[in-house]
Amino acid sequence: MRWWSLANLVSNTGTWMQLTVQNLLVLQVTGSAAATGLSMSVQAAPALLAGVAGGAAVDRLPRRVTAAVSQLLLGAVAFTTALLVALDRIDMTALLVLAAVTGTIATVDAPACALLGNDLVPVADLPSAIGVGALVHNAGRLLGTALAGVTVGLLGSGAAYAANGLSFLFVASVIPFLRPAHRPAAHEVGPAAERGHGPARPEMTVREGLVFFARRPRLVALAGIAGVSAVLGRNYGLTLAVLVTGPLALGAGSFGAVSTVLAVGGIVGAVLGARLRRPSVRLVGVLAAVGAALQAVAGLSPSLAVLLVLVLPMAVAESVSETAGATVLQTDPPPHLRGRVLGVWSAIGTVWGLAGPPVLGLLMEVAGARGALVGGGLLAAVAITAALAVHARRTPPPVTLPFGPAERAGREALDTAA
Repeated sequence: MRWWSLANLVSNTGTWMQLTVQNLLVLQVTGSAAATGLSMSVQAAPALLAGVAGGAAVDRLPRRVTAAVSQLLLGAVAFTTALLVALDRIDMTALLVLAAVTGTIATVDAPACALLGNDLVPVADLPSAIGVGALVHNAGRLLGTALAGVTVGLLGSGAAYAANGLSFLFVASVIPFLRPAHRPAAHEVGPAAERGHGPARPEMTVREGLVFFARRPRLVALAGIAGVSAVLGRNYGLTLAVLVTGPLALGAGSFGAVSTVLAVGGIVGAVLGARLRRPSVRLVGVLAAVGAALQAVAGLSPSLAVLLVLVLPMAVAESVSETAGATVLQTDPPPHLRGRVLGVWSAIGTVWGLAGPPVLGLLMEVAGARGALVGGGLLAAVAITAALAVHARRTPPPVTLPFGPAERAGREALDTAA
């Protein structure tokens, strides 16, 4: 798990270096902000259209092989882009094709790597492993965005893509040496085993994953919380950038400070989230509502200092919420369905990700940056809180039945055995 975490730190650092440079490269090639948005949409589209199929492939194929091959393919795409940039042969068509290929590979790579990391620890430590993954993601984001500017300044845009390609090769070289800490028990193998007929090969169909997700209320509730948060907030690269450069009348350096505090809060939240042993959807919702309320207060900040003070706890609350949500998402389904459930989640997340910026952009057009932060935060906090209150009313309290001496002794014996 330590080797896997190191590999993921290297990979995430390379990925954020590339993401930081990618938008600048599109602007350099086309001179169009609309083209930048188009390239991002093209890369996200495969998750929307083929995310569930990618998850089904992860459930069907050997996980280590799948993750290693997908990492090698992503490395090949990064090296190809670096070569085209170095030869000055990159154009908008090539960028769109490479973005689509990257997004398609990611539909398999993302669930394969997430579930491979979970295989490396005992079942009881899964929440902690997911928290470590979130910690690595935020640390990689912080390092990657910082290194991107240095790399581009010294070596050019192509160097960031080449560095990302090397990071994928490093991950692929580590995977063959990883050994799982646990294997699925017989009752986890498939539907027939769950019915008591012994181990059986699951059907591995895309439909099975969709049906499971749709019929699982806690997963549907998790998707709703994520949707409200994504559409009405959390796009801080957009809203806080406009707040800092607009009403606060500060420069890009000040927004860099805000971004750094957001990343630090994400790291602290991931550490706290890793300590949650059995997080619930209710906890995810409460923390998301707290983060949204803090967003609304941050929108009223009169100065950069006040904004930084408010952004830190906001980032911590939202990071713990996201880490807890990821734990529920990756541990709630039976093992043979987890790839497809992650595929469904990827498709849903893509919808929210595409819907959020236009909605917030419209809010900013109507009410300004402060109005978008305050209004979006309040709407999200109220909506999530109301949904939690309705759910609490509909959930009947547990009933405790009296036990006689014999029943009590039997219950204590069962508890001891468990």
